[in-house]
Amino acid sequence: MNMSLSSGSTGSRDGAILLARILLMLLFLIFGWEKLVGFSGTVAYFTQTHVPMPEISAIIAVVMEFFVGIAIVLGLFTRPLALLLALYTLGTALIGHPYWTLSGMAQLEAEINFFKNISIIGGLILLIVTGAGRYSIDGRRARR
Repeated sequence: MNMSLSSGSTGSRDGAILLARILLMLLFLIFGWEKLVGFSGTVAYFTQTHVPMPEISAIIAVVMEFFVGIAIVLGLFTRPLALLLALYTLGTALIGHPYWTLSGMAQLEAEINFFKNISIIGGLILLIVTGAGRYSIDGRRARR
């Protein structure tokens, strides 16, 4: 059975890229929205967990997770925003999930989340390489 979308129709490939964009951004949209509507709680949590400059970090988190997430779902400036989000995701992995400093169950939970972030970066790299596809604002602008 041939699972290659590259040999199939362009619509199938572009549909798969659209689905990938949506699924990849789902986590960012959910947690970015929660950070936005519970902004004071986000700042309090960042303060408690010693995130540098908690208010500014909370604003950055909301922008990157929610607003950049929406832009990538829509396929707007996909390549540069995917690169920016990959760098943000790496930063959150290093700052937020330092499993190498922990032990026991806390270490396991942080390690899982660290490598979840690394896996997400892999998906973002694929978006940088492929672009948003035809079903996107980027694709629509390219056809003009």
